[in-house]
This record gives sequence, structure tokens and C-alpha cells, in this order.
Amino acid sequence: MNTFAFLEKSAQQRPDGLALVQGAEAITYREFRDRALAIGGNLLAMGCAPGDRVAFCLANSPRIMELIFGCFAAGLVVVPVNARLHAREMAYIVSNSGAKLLVHGAEFQEGIVANAALFEGIKRICTDEAEGADNFAALLTKENALAAGAEAQPEDLCWLFYTSGTTGKPKGAMWNHRMIARVIMNYLADLHNIQPGEVVLHCAPMSHGSGIVALPAVARGAVNAITETASFEIDSLLATVEKLKVSHIAFMAPTQIVKLLEDYRPGVHDISTLKAICYGGAPIYLDQLKQAIATFGPVFVQLYGQGEAPITITGMSGQLHAELLAADDPRLGSAGQIRTDVEAHCVDENDNPLPAGKAGEVVARGDVVMPGYWNNPEASEEALRGGWLHTGDVGYFDDRGFLFLLDRAKDMVISGGNNVYPREVEEVIILHPDVANCVVFGIPDEYWGEAVHAVIVPRAEGILTAKQIIDFCGEHMAGYKKPKAVDFVDALPVSGYGKILRREVRDKYWEGRASQIGGGAGTKGSQT
Repeated sequence: MNTFAFLEKSAQQRPDGLALVQGAEAITYREFRDRALAIGGNLLAMGCAPGDRVAFCLANSPRIMELIFGCFAAGLVVVPVNARLHAREMAYIVSNSGAKLLVHGAEFQEGIVANAALFEGIKRICTDEAEGADNFAALLTKENALAAGAEAQPEDLCWLFYTSGTTGKPKGAMWNHRMIARVIMNYLADLHNIQPGEVVLHCAPMSHGSGIVALPAVARGAVNAITETASFEIDSLLATVEKLKVSHIAFMAPTQIVKLLEDYRPGVHDISTLKAICYGGAPIYLDQLKQAIATFGPVFVQLYGQGEAPITITGMSGQLHAELLAADDPRLGSAGQIRTDVEAHCVDENDNPLPAGKAGEVVARGDVVMPGYWNNPEASEEALRGGWLHTGDVGYFDDRGFLFLLDRAKDMVISGGNNVYPREVEEVIILHPDVANCVVFGIPDEYWGEAVHAVIVPRAEGILTAKQIIDFCGEHMAGYKKPKAVDFVDALPVSGYGKILRREVRDKYWEGRASQIGGGAGTKGSQT
């Protein structure tokens, strides 16, 4: 089954029903389907062939969903790129995926031109007039429109989701049509049963988690509404909830929930239609979660997954949140229970299953798990050894099957719902001519959950400032990966093998703090 069939069905059943809304722009399901078929046909006419990759880097807009389903219709593989990445990081993903074509927003033109050599040979399409790129309007002409979606086998690839690896280099998790169908059905069955015509509001990047939640909304003929503001503005968000009678927000990082609590003014907007707020991707403090439920009611829905098993390993419904809170049950701080059609448990260092209460690496299997990484058999074999996805997260399941996440085996930092690998930041910092050595890790932060922190050994005393290091990082990588703060030391502790003892440095910043954080810690590949 081609995933495009979900859109075709909704267009047949609700042709005049709203499908995509952003500000004054409103697109019906009939129009959505027709635009996707036009995009798919024009991509083929531009030289793409079934199985080719098409990358996009776009700010949230209906164009994202149109392009995704256009690629599905044509049998192409879509490659979303986080709109917050630096042009060099974007270029790596485009190159690694072998994308034939890149669709990007006008705001990325300057960075692409400044790094033109990295994009050489890539056909570009821009949402506005831009030198060296066709206009997005060329994808919407009707002459080459497809009559129907292409035939597809369940195992056919349709999406490459790029997620950082332990070396900091992104890896493309391969998704096929069967996998996406399972993700759609799993979400509807376990987390929130979206209904036809229901309004789902997106305030997080649709290139990643929020865009994945948009898929079950399309399958049910619901309205995918998109906030107009580029930044997360509470008054605008709640005004949209009131205006469109939004029932489901998908999804929020815990930092956004904190911001919601800080800026919420009771009675200003009617948000009584709100039934579900999906959150995940990072730790959340228990007191903040309790306050959020007390303020907005039992509307919070938690999910835990990663790019290798998107939004679908464990979860906690709004009703279960309410029950655990009422009972003052510490399981409220867990990452929920195993989803209906997923198997998961924890293993020791030899991959032996562990009993309830015993901590180890979380592993999972099922049709929601990727078949492997794009062009990376070594990493695929390591991640999927024994037929189980090894998440890299350390935790334990209790006797009722609730997952408590304790740490991340590979030292990933999740800051504001974004994944940051220390090695990736360290490799940039060490390029600075005045840096002798460094170590990067996450430290507790009331707002971000974790903040990227660097500890640096300078080559000479007094020649470096924290601002210089942070600005230097900003020249090479996305802003969310930059350290929020920097400390300078004379030396870093090392093992007998000369390896920096990252945990020894990191633990000093976490003393007395780890127990305050809920178990809904992040996703290996939620935001790259």
C-alpha cells in the first residue's frame, strides 16, 4: 500500500473538507490531493525516477505536506531537513542521501549560495524567486499531473529520516510504506483517536515529529492547521486554538510546555475545545508536568520513540496521566507503557534480557522499526543486532511495564526537544586555534531540560572568553547546538587510556538534580 492512499481516501470521503490551514490560506482535501499529484508528476518530469530522493528544507507551511505526499504519489523518497540547520549541515544530508533535488525556502538562499560548492550538481527549487533555482510554482502546473498514486510494495522506501550518530555525523533512518502505516494506526489506537474534521495544530517543526503526527490526521480526514508565527508565541497559539476550535496540538517539547505555563493568562482565550497536547522529545520536570495538568486538565499525551522507530515505542494517554496524578503515583514520571503492536524490554551489555526493575539498554522491535540506515550497513548491523533496535537509552521497566528512562548510553544531549551529540560540538570547538582540549555535555536547565555546556582547556591563560567560543560554534553549526555556557579549566580528567572522563566532569553539574526529571526523556532521532 502506498501511503498516498491515505490522502486519496480522505479526498474521496471529504473532498470539500479543510485539509491544510495556515493564516488566510485554506486548502481542501480535493485541492490537497490534486496539488500532490501535480507535484509528483512534475518531479518525475524534472528527471526524478521512482526510488530517487527529494530533499526539502522548509519552514512550517502547507508546502511541506504537499511535497511529502507528492513524493509518495510519484514513488519517490522524501528527505526532510531540519530548517534550523546550518547550510553546511544541510549540504551533508543532501549529499549523503544522494538527493536529485532540493526544495528550500527563500530564507536559505543566502546560506546555500555562500556554500555553493557543497550544493554543486543539485537541482534546486525555491518557494520564491531565487538565482539558480526554479520557483515552487513550477511543481504545481497541471500538464504533468499524475492520474493516481504509484503502485508501491510495503517494503518500498518512502522517507529518509536523518538522525545524528555517536560520531555526530547524521544517519538516514530508512522508512518504508508498511512502517508509516503502522505508525499511523498505532498513534490513532494508543495516543489520540483523531476524528474526521478535527483540528490538529502544529507549532513544532513539521520536518520531524509534528509532521509525523500530521500523517494520522490526514488518514482520518482531519484538519492540519499550522501556526503563522515562526517563533513559539503563546498568545498567538491560544488565539489560533480559539479561532479554529483546535482539539489537538501536535506536538510540544517540554520547553514549550514550560513557556505555555509561564505566559498563559486564564480567561483571555477560549480553549475549551482542546482535548490533547502531545509532548515528547526531552525530559520534563515532574512539578512542571503536574502544574500543566492542573492548569489545562488531563489533555497531555506523552510519546517516546526515535527516528529509528518514530513516535512509537512507549506512550502515556491523557487518561493515564490523570489516573496516575490522582493516585500520586510516581509512574507519572515514566515514559509510559509499551505501545500495542511493539515489543520492548531492557538488556545488559551482552544483550541478555533483564527482569523488571533492572536497568539496561532499551531495545524494541516490530513493524514500526526501521529496516536500517541508508548506505550504512555497519551502523545498521550494530543498531539492529539480534533483530532488536538498540535505542542507546538506558532505563528499566517496572512490574507493570512502565518505562523509566535514566540516561542515554551515547551521551546525547536533548535541549528543548533538539538532539545534540557532544562529539559533534567538540569537533567544532577543537578547531579553534586557542583551544587545547574540551568536553561537552548536557547540564540541568529549568527551561531547556538540558543545556549544552562546554568545559575547555585553553592553550594560554586569559585569552579566551565564553562568547568567543559560542560565536565560533555559531559559524559552523545550528544555533541550538551551540553551548549555552562555557567554563575554563587547567586540565580535564582522563582514564588510563587517555580518554576524557566525560561522566566525571558532567556529574558535578548534575548532583542532586537527576531525580527531579521525569522519565519521558527524549528520542534518539527526534530532531536533527
